[in-house]
Amino acid sequence: MILEAILANTRVELARRKAEQPEGTLRERLGDLPPTISLLEALRRPGISIIAEIKRASPSRGPLRMELEPAELAVTYASAGADAISILTETAYFHGALTDLRAAQQALASAGRRCPLLRKDFIIDPYQLMEARVWGADAVLLIATALDDAALANLFDNALDLGLMPLVEIHDEMELRRVLPLHPPLIGINNRNLRDFSVSLETTRRLRPLIPPACVVVSESGIHTPAHIRELVGLHVQAALIGEALVTAADPAARLRELKDVG
Repeated sequence: MILEAILANTRVELARRKAEQPEGTLRERLGDLPPTISLLEALRRPGISIIAEIKRASPSRGPLRMELEPAELAVTYASAGADAISILTETAYFHGALTDLRAAQQALASAGRRCPLLRKDFIIDPYQLMEARVWGADAVLLIATALDDAALANLFDNALDLGLMPLVEIHDEMELRRVLPLHPPLIGINNRNLRDFSVSLETTRRLRPLIPPACVVVSESGIHTPAHIRELVGLHVQAALIGEALVTAADPAARLRELKDVG
């Protein structure tokens, strides 16, 4: 299955990076970092918030926009009203890189734009959390499907200790039951099944009523049109994570403003 292949490659790449930069060296770099920008506060603003995603490719659709420049697109998104920016850093299947995070962070700072950055990757080890913090992320994605309960709880706590906001992602009722004991401030509902990569907004329709009101809910994947945004508003979803609809648009800023205005 695709998820297992991605996780296997993640382990190989993680071992390589640990050899190149031992954990102790990475940890030393944590002390001089500025505070993170709160993703939670960014998504609590009135109306439906938009997390605009930077990704070059996906396993399901292949190349999307291979030539994109993360720095340029991050500023474009922020200028068009994005509340946060998600950056794919997985290399083999999404053609991302940790350097994309740094490029986006520096470009936003130069443009005077304050916008939280979410490292979207297949995080399985606390080392990746330190990487995220060092390279400029303000938040990280934790995928319940990819983690057992102990690993999920450990990564959740470690992320908070580093000042990173975890977006805990679920796909079904069983995963929701697993994550609720963590009392996560943010829960992402992935409309894409990571086992077969099929997509349906029915996942958000089904799961949203089961999530406690205290949680900020992010609907992820399969969101392309103003009608989708209107439906999410009706479901009391606070944020939408949108990638393909933006990176494949001829004018990503115009598409983002169109979707943002509906919410």
